[in-house]
Amino acid sequence: MAVVEAETRVFLEVRRRLQSALLILGEPDEGGMNLDISVTPTSLLMRSPDGCTEIRLPAGVRLAPSSCGGLQYISGDGLHLRLRAQAESSPQPISGFNQSLQAQECCSFYCQSCGEVTIKDRKLLRVLPLPSENWSALVGEWCCHPDPFANKPLHPRENDCFVGDSFFLVNSRSDLEQEPKANTKVICKRCKVMLGETVSSETTKFYMTEVIVQPSEGSFPNIPRSQFVQSVIARCLVELCTARSTFRFTIQGQDGKVYILLWVLNSDSLVMEPLSSSGCIRKFPLLEDSLEADSGSAWNAIKVLYQPCIKSRNKELASSWEGDISVHPLTLPSTTCLELLLILSRNNASLPLSLRQMNSFQISSWCSRRKHWSGGGSWPGLWSWLCLCLVWISLDFILLALSS
Repeated sequence: MAVVEAETRVFLEVRRRLQSALLILGEPDEGGMNLDISVTPTSLLMRSPDGCTEIRLPAGVRLAPSSCGGLQYISGDGLHLRLRAQAESSPQPISGFNQSLQAQECCSFYCQSCGEVTIKDRKLLRVLPLPSENWSALVGEWCCHPDPFANKPLHPRENDCFVGDSFFLVNSRSDLEQEPKANTKVICKRCKVMLGETVSSETTKFYMTEVIVQPSEGSFPNIPRSQFVQSVIARCLVELCTARSTFRFTIQGQDGKVYILLWVLNSDSLVMEPLSSSGCIRKFPLLEDSLEADSGSAWNAIKVLYQPCIKSRNKELASSWEGDISVHPLTLPSTTCLELLLILSRNNASLPLSLRQMNSFQISSWCSRRKHWSGGGSWPGLWSWLCLCLVWISLDFILLALSS
């Protein structure tokens, strides 16, 4: 199909709803050999004088080689081509709150960072979703009678768990070592990480990015920190976009300071970066320290535009978003907000050059669940979630397009 030189890096993104795929054959390093690349419905075939390497697509993903179009070579990046593709529906992102957990079950709350038990053997009689922040305004707008719950906070009873956008509310009861006071931080006894805060003397808020809730008979799942955080954020974004048709978000710390502006583009991408067993093929180094040296990678990705707001960057833009009722705030611990910024920056630098920058606004893809990939054989299964940072795009350009 094409002849390039090794070493060749391969990047593939499949859009499920559009049934299309972008394949990038990275620009080779100096001194490589000629390499013939063939695309079949279920694999990529690399032929060189030294041998042949096959990179098989994940189960459920098929390409249409005859539909190849948009072929172009981008200096410093490589060969780009687009094809028709089909991919099975993506699984739901996993959060720290076990999705199969039901009322009447006895469960424990763990610190995600170190596994310390924060709440042990709590029997939940009710697990209920909290209404949105604007529910009182909606009642006043649509109901003919006064709101009987106006300005009244919702407090869980002893065996309740209320689930918010990015947090849980539970009754403080006697799980904490000392009598809780309102508006104080809840700190892990072992690793000193902030897990949440006390809303009142009877209610404790735990952030989903900091705790894992498991049935008491289960064991603590040891998930790498960055992978867990990204999976939780991905789930939050997908649920909010689906339930509220909200696509713009501010990521802010518990102190109210805005750290990141997000604009969701799509949640149907499957991104793949294979690493073959041959020395002539290698991947774009996306968070290499988080991967096994011999593993391939495939992720269900949620692509978002983003802008950092630290050190007074984008101050006016952040103020504008905060005053817009169509923008939804997500509150996390300040340290977690900084973690997200670091991950986005690292991953952006790891992508093909053409996907890193477009004007001045960044795009990121938070990946919800990793799929298995095999290259010339079966790779061992890995339970992980990774973030993928893609390109810069200007918010001014988008606002201009929307207003025109």
